Amino acid sequence: MRNKKQTMRKLHFHPCGNFRESYERELTIYETDFGRTAVFLGLLLLFALVPAISGPYLLYVINIIGITAIAAIGLNILVGFTGQISLGHGAFFGVGAYAGAILATSLHFPFWISVPAAGLITALAGMIFGIPSVRLKGLYLTIATLAGQFIIEYVLVHWESLTKGTMGIVLPTPTIFGFSLEGDTGFFFVIYPSLILMTCIAVNIMRTRYGRAFIAIRDNDRAAEGMGIPIFRYKLFSFGISSFYAGFAGALWAYYMISITTEPFNLGLSVEYLAMVIIGGMGSIPGSIFGATFITALNEILRWLTDILMNTGTLQGIGLTLAPLRELVFGLTIVFFILFEPRGLAEVWRIIRSGFRLWPFSY
Repeated sequence: MRNKKQTMRKLHFHPCGNFRESYERELTIYETDFGRTAVFLGLLLLFALVPAISGPYLLYVINIIGITAIAAIGLNILVGFTGQISLGHGAFFGVGAYAGAILATSLHFPFWISVPAAGLITALAGMIFGIPSVRLKGLYLTIATLAGQFIIEYVLVHWESLTKGTMGIVLPTPTIFGFSLEGDTGFFFVIYPSLILMTCIAVNIMRTRYGRAFIAIRDNDRAAEGMGIPIFRYKLFSFGISSFYAGFAGALWAYYMISITTEPFNLGLSVEYLAMVIIGGMGSIPGSIFGATFITALNEILRWLTDILMNTGTLQGIGLTLAPLRELVFGLTIVFFILFEPRGLAEVWRIIRSGFRLWPFSY
């Protein structure tokens, strides 16, 4: 009898599964030291091996993935966590690119100031266009953000005294602490620390009362308002955060591209960012990075296939036919994920990670 009581006492004090006894443990990002060690080793390999073994083209694609992932994280905060559908993210990306370019060329701001300043300017613009979110939701809010996309496009093209119109802007070579950022390798060591920093900020925002308010608004805005959450203030804040991420990424992209014009910041770019969120996983910060990687790689593969077919003499007609079908491929990919894996690549990664954790058992 005594041994039975001791056994029951031991079972009581040795819980199984993810049993958390405090809010601190509930809010931890990494549950075990193994997770922290794995992330540290992964980052070490990223910065030590990728620049060393990657050619110029591959490193360019990797840098574009890093910039795109920053903007995708911002859109996921708005769409995935707050439930506010936006079709204007590509335009806000353009606002950040032009804000950074104007600050660098006209006001001669240094690189390390102009990039976050461009994010703040874009956040202000995003909050202005987010004002209709207080009374609009669903399809109506989507149409409102679509109108914002067209308005920003028009301003970027026709405000020639500020944006130089179709002539574009050429940016100076950026420097940090006296070191010139030239080439893909130099930008790699700026883009990916920026991505890590912005990812940490996003993860920690979601752990605060602001993140919990965003999720409550997404799930049921009326219930959230009944609980005392000022939904208009938090919706505007979500638009501001999302736009800040887009502007920050846009300014980085402008410096990386050296010269910018208005053509890339169209509706197609906004659709691409929305596809990244859906394919990567709505309401998942790692899913934003997965989605950015997937869509950027898909873009490059389609461009590569189109070039091959167009340069092949007997298949030139097929190449010309495939050239405008990128949007169709994006649409089919989104439909595929919605039907077969609605939680996106983040859910696929969770299943794979759980499989390694439970191996060799299936339960």
